Amino acid sequence: MPRYIAVNKPYGMLSQFTGEEGQKTLAELGLPGGVYAAGRLDKDSEGLLILSDDGKFIKGLLDPDHGHKRIYWVQVEGDPSNTEMAKLSAGVKIKKYKTKPCEAKILNPQPEIAPRNPPIRVRQSIPTSWIEMILTEGKNRQVRRMTAAVGFPTLRLIRTQIGKLELGDISTGAWREVSRKEILG
Repeated sequence: MPRYIAVNKPYGMLSQFTGEEGQKTLAELGLPGGVYAAGRLDKDSEGLLILSDDGKFIKGLLDPDHGHKRIYWVQVEGDPSNTEMAKLSAGVKIKKYKTKPCEAKILNPQPEIAPRNPPIRVRQSIPTSWIEMILTEGKNRQVRRMTAAVGFPTLRLIRTQIGKLELGDISTGAWREVSRKEILG
């Protein structure tokens, strides 16, 4: 039987089992053998990561033609307006690539998220805001590049959902087995 595992990846950990000396990796979480990450979260990002030993499932989940949504909560520097959020939603140009349209909105009320260790960079004269972004593609550091392209650098990035599966109450660094149906519906 194929295995499907939901992990709450902590900040500063690679989305792989091996790394250079001194780097934190998934190997530290006591996961079962033979599973691999279905996509990645960069070292500076947190949240939901799915692992599986089902290669066909992983390929399908990552294929942008299937359009499986990924929801991110993004703490940005500044206070974006509805106009700026509309620009983000329409897709932005990153280098020579224009991102697909996405859903982007200011989270209201702003969520109460436990502080990160180490804490984010804070500048007293510049407010921060939490926004939600729903994407169906996942290029390298895409969310960070998109928010920067509209003038709001990302300070903290948490993936809260992939497909139908929500991060829920999985604590940081913890994991649980899930079913394929929980992910894809």
